[in-house]
Amino acid sequence: MFVLLNSASIWLTASLINNILSDFDQIVKSQAEWAGKVGLTLNEKLKYWTNVLILRETPLASLKVLCYSILTVFFTKNIFLYIKNILLRIVELKLVKEIRDSLYIHIQSLSLGYFNKKQTGSISSIVINDVEQLQRALGVVFQRLFVEPVNILTFVGLLFIISWKLALIAIIIIPLAGIAIIGIGRSIRRKSRRTQSKIAEIMQILTETLSSIRIVKAFVNEKEEVKKFTRKSEHYFKLLLQRARLDLIAGPITESFGVIIGVVLLWFGGMEVLANRGVSAEDFIRFILILFSILGPIKQMSNVNIKIQMGAASAERIFGLLDTPLEITENPNPVDLGVFKSSIEFNNVHFEYNDGDDRVLDEVSFTIKKGEVVALVGPSGSGKSTIADLIPRFYDVSNGFLEIDGHNVRKISLSSLRGNMGIVTQEIMLFNDTIRNNIAYGQPNVSENAIRQAADAANATAFIEETPNGFDTMIGERGVNLSGGQKQRLAIARALLKNPPILILDEATSALDTESEKMVQRAIEVLMKDRTALVIAHRLSTVQNADKIIVLEKGKIIEVGSHTDLYNKGELYRRLYDIQFE
Repeated sequence: MFVLLNSASIWLTASLINNILSDFDQIVKSQAEWAGKVGLTLNEKLKYWTNVLILRETPLASLKVLCYSILTVFFTKNIFLYIKNILLRIVELKLVKEIRDSLYIHIQSLSLGYFNKKQTGSISSIVINDVEQLQRALGVVFQRLFVEPVNILTFVGLLFIISWKLALIAIIIIPLAGIAIIGIGRSIRRKSRRTQSKIAEIMQILTETLSSIRIVKAFVNEKEEVKKFTRKSEHYFKLLLQRARLDLIAGPITESFGVIIGVVLLWFGGMEVLANRGVSAEDFIRFILILFSILGPIKQMSNVNIKIQMGAASAERIFGLLDTPLEITENPNPVDLGVFKSSIEFNNVHFEYNDGDDRVLDEVSFTIKKGEVVALVGPSGSGKSTIADLIPRFYDVSNGFLEIDGHNVRKISLSSLRGNMGIVTQEIMLFNDTIRNNIAYGQPNVSENAIRQAADAANATAFIEETPNGFDTMIGERGVNLSGGQKQRLAIARALLKNPPILILDEATSALDTESEKMVQRAIEVLMKDRTALVIAHRLSTVQNADKIIVLEKGKIIEVGSHTDLYNKGELYRRLYDIQFE
């Protein structure tokens, strides 16, 4: 409707100019001739029905009707323009939301291995910058690509109706502009790809610097960080400038070709009118008006191509992330583990992070029975944390198998598997939220009383009540407003509240001072009571009471036994113990 009314508005404007410039009696005479004539051309039919709409007894009355008609057509056209724009914008914004949501959902489904290989800044840049660039491209595509081609085709159709000879001249010249625009678009796509990669690098530097600002300041390295950032920023600026030069030259090229077309047609059309060779003054006025009206949509289409190329570069990165295969996939008919009942069994497990890498675990076999506290000890890099990551299936074993209650973990649903586990690590991840919401993370419907009981059991209530707003105190990004021991006790309270049957403690006290360690250790003892626990520890004093200690070296189990047995045996465990307590 918008396109039809847009064409009608230009047609009526040409009629207005013609009626003002032409002799009224001659118009009436021509109308009378067309009324009785058989075999009118399509051009003559259109002009006849236009005159039927606007011609009245006097020139003034005709002018009044014509002005009212133009007002009505323009007003109605703009109503449809708004409807068209708002509907297409809804589609555009909804599509962009779906893409961003899909990205976030997919990111949540990726394994830890993906995040070990990819930089956080690069992923964030795709979700924010690339989606925003794609949104700009889609905005242009939806607003232009659905309407301007129809507009152009309608205008071209009217040009051929008025004069096919003049229309052919225009059609021959227009592709020359198209070839130039396509060439510019390809170059812009390449530059956009590099631009989006560069902004991802800038985001990575920013993310790393902000998260490590204490280290930057401690080593007085602000100037080097600024140099690193400004170098990347300068490179990004140059890429943007190169892209802008190409982007901004497309408009002048299109307009220049449009002027060439206009001048050529003015010359040929003017000669046709002056020589009275088939093109009337009215037709020529209408042709020129429509011709220059078509240049706007053509120019918009050239911009569409450029925006599409920019968006395509971002789309490559977006769908590169969306198409990343999931390394940890759930069985089509998963087993619901229910509540953990009997044992966790490693059977000849091998593991490497990537195919071809050195093995991190080699022929690892052991069993953790329900209610047992099993400790993993050994030098750094011996595979302790890898074992802890395999149980909740953050990674899949490369060979061998891992079973819980007789079920291969690959066949157990991820929600029921991880729902049985509470994990406390050395590096505590807390959210920029209240203490209450951090303790109750993942359990939205838990009672206030249960949260307080968990805090009590974790030796955390005393320091919580000393904070400005108690359980409603905001703890800052990553719990920056808390000490290491306080953060660790909140993590233990979070695990206590979940009340998991299986507990994994990965060096939960190694980064603490002596006083904090004692408080956290007491909280851990409460946490481990009546639970199956896998404890990873460098401080061997914390695992002396474990039911079973497994000693690892270079990915292999070399000793298994109680503290007394292993110490009396006098091998690696005793050497590690003596080093710590000498």
